[in-house]
Amino acid sequence: MNILQSPLTRKLSAFVALETLDMETLARFHRRRRSFLPGHEMLHEGQKSRSAFILAEGWACAYKILPDGERQIVDFQIPGDFLGLRSILFRTADHSIEAITRIEATEVLASDILDGFAQAPRLATAVLWAASRDEAMVVEHLVNLGRRSAEERMAHFLLELGARLSLVGAGDKEGFDCPLTQYHLADALGLSAVHVNRVLRQLREEGLVTFQKGRVIFDDFNRLKALGGFDTAYLDQDGPFLR
Repeated sequence: MNILQSPLTRKLSAFVALETLDMETLARFHRRRRSFLPGHEMLHEGQKSRSAFILAEGWACAYKILPDGERQIVDFQIPGDFLGLRSILFRTADHSIEAITRIEATEVLASDILDGFAQAPRLATAVLWAASRDEAMVVEHLVNLGRRSAEERMAHFLLELGARLSLVGAGDKEGFDCPLTQYHLADALGLSAVHVNRVLRQLREEGLVTFQKGRVIFDDFNRLKALGGFDTAYLDQDGPFLR
């Protein structure tokens, strides 16, 4: 892999100018390449893990299963994201991660990460930024579930995905490819699949956004942004998508 073109490098470079030592450390992080099929559980809640993954291609979701069997998706992972980074610091994983599509990822041992951070403090700072950004997104997701209407939730969610994908060159203000089903959206947004279908149809009929055949198209970006109350400050990134 050309480390300069890796999604993780593109993502971290948005925060700090990576130097030669940082690139060499990232290259070591990408040595153990692995492939996973859709539906593969890469991490399960309660697992004791001493490794994490860096997602290079494909999509995954992080979730928790409630006692009644219901699933709450807490986040979606896209290229450039770490999978299970927190689990190597905790004694046990506090959530599960499943591949949504076929995935290409590199496995990074806890010792690799800790040694790499000791040798490349700028890189450690950049990864801390990425982790802090993920935490800020979780806060927005809580606001989504607690205070926004179904239409506002959907608008905000799709715009956030677009912004995240734009950072790694996989989306722009026109739209992005998206493998998520209405069931994924339902489990992430606290809605039923039927309600998700109704909301997407309403947003399409209003000329705001179209989500069909694995593609999200922003029909009226600015009006969708206004509907979702999408304040981009929490993402802490620049670029044409956020202007």
